Amino acid sequence: MEGFQIGNVRIPGKLVLGPMAGVTDLPFRLLCKEQGADLVYTEMISAKGIFYKNKNTELLWMTKEQERPLALQLFGSEPALMADMAAQIEERSFDILDINMGCPVPKVVNNGEGSALMKDPQLAGEIVKAVSSRISKPVTVKFRKGFGADDCNAVEFAKRMEDCGAAAIAVHGRTREQYYGGKADWDIIRQVKETVGIPVIASGDIFTPEDAAACLEQTGCDGLMLARGVRGNPWLFHQIREYLEHGTLEAKPSREEMVQMILRHARMLIECKGELMAMREMRKHVAWYTAGYPGSASLRRRVNEIEKYEDLERLIMFSK
Repeated sequence: MEGFQIGNVRIPGKLVLGPMAGVTDLPFRLLCKEQGADLVYTEMISAKGIFYKNKNTELLWMTKEQERPLALQLFGSEPALMADMAAQIEERSFDILDINMGCPVPKVVNNGEGSALMKDPQLAGEIVKAVSSRISKPVTVKFRKGFGADDCNAVEFAKRMEDCGAAAIAVHGRTREQYYGGKADWDIIRQVKETVGIPVIASGDIFTPEDAAACLEQTGCDGLMLARGVRGNPWLFHQIREYLEHGTLEAKPSREEMVQMILRHARMLIECKGELMAMREMRKHVAWYTAGYPGSASLRRRVNEIEKYEDLERLIMFSK
């Protein structure tokens, strides 16, 4: 499976772990990397948070060498501040700086950040131009089909991002107003790909190996961004690779494999964030990991009371 180039960074294949707040921290990125992710993104990091030295930012950009190539995702709406913070952190251990222009959540949009920038292409372009002129690492942009149904400007927006210095773009085939409802429009991603000369990564509705193959076929894109489809399922990277390279559909992981992945994920989170925070974060991960397995509903209810690793281990092992 051929890779692609983002600026001076070689991506060895087509499979990308997209940024997800509260999900794509260091432990999860490492698990996805092991399963075959070719490029991984951090959770989105606030430029203002860096400026004000927010203590939570340190957890968001913890990295390890083995997860590279790594894209660090920054969000904000002020060109000068974005450029200053990008320059301030450039020496950190990441390869690509991605600018978020797709986040749909109200607290981000109401600040004029994330997908709100799609309503102001000129400002969006100024941000990309300011950041790309200040750092030597490649700058990329992640955005959506448009802000609303009457404003699907992804094609024009993509061209502006390219003209302003973006080395690659990732396009989610839904509008901000859709959030994650409805169906992703892969055709607009195809139109973007046909319009720009930089790499295009397709995002939206890639939940199975067959989805991945269909998206590649329909869009002609350079990469596939997996997000909600890998929550509780880092194996999806390996499954897609096997399908694209050999036409093989792998079986769903066994219950034992699922249990061992949960416990390993928990241990990695404890090492990273301490036991109490790790166990609280594992509650949502356990719900995702166990979905579709027998007895999972009961287990999900009980895991919400877990605060120690030993209790999680006992509950998961007993539930077998």
